[in-house]
Amino acid sequence: MSYLIVSEVTLSFGGLKALSGVNMEIEKGLITSIIGPNGAGKTSMLNCISGFYHPTEGQISYYGNNLTHASPHEVSNMGIARAFQNLELFRGLSVLDNLLLARHIKLKYNFFEALIFWGKASRVESENRKFVEEVIDFMELEPYRKSLVGNLSYGVQKKVEVARALTLDPDLLLLDEPMAGMNLEEKEDIVRFIMDIQNERGVTVVLVEHDLGVVMDISDRIHVLDFGQLIGSGTPEEISSNPKVIEAYIGNE
Repeated sequence: MSYLIVSEVTLSFGGLKALSGVNMEIEKGLITSIIGPNGAGKTSMLNCISGFYHPTEGQISYYGNNLTHASPHEVSNMGIARAFQNLELFRGLSVLDNLLLARHIKLKYNFFEALIFWGKASRVESENRKFVEEVIDFMELEPYRKSLVGNLSYGVQKKVEVARALTLDPDLLLLDEPMAGMNLEEKEDIVRFIMDIQNERGVTVVLVEHDLGVVMDISDRIHVLDFGQLIGSGTPEEISSNPKVIEAYIGNE
């Protein structure tokens, strides 16, 4: 079932078109990858879906809701979470505090309930803390829970970035190059978590990634962008034999 639909999306910055008439459907429950050469528009597409950019033309719908001009806050409340290519963590806070802060959007009580911190406020805080602890356990971050994020290795910080997105309990998770800058062992670790996020937590994943070996191994569907245009969509087998995709990555002889 296609539940995220991108229809004729164009994104322009002055005379530069980052995306041009892109049509794309994301099916629920699958791992869908968006690939393409540098500057193809992959991150721009994620920015449009997550509300950081608003398309110049076209429409994006999610469960029938129009996301085209939604704010990041509204998109998050609809069940879409984002992990960034460049780490968006508070380096001076612990792993636990980073995740609790991300989960703050889920705190549903008023000022007076917070002031006395009894009843609903206490219960909601307890439930949110329990959920964050479950994410820490799921992402195997227990040894680092009290560590300052800025003191952790790059690979662990990337795991914390993914965990931060998971604390929002998303239905759709957008991952922007989660394996960038990692060594082989760290990549294998993140790949395992991505597959577990889909299989064990039932989250639909949209992945932007340059490692084609990983993309071909774990993706159910792939969309290929080149200079802001969609040049191919299909299964890994279909994409690997698509002449336009081969030309974009390798070039003509």
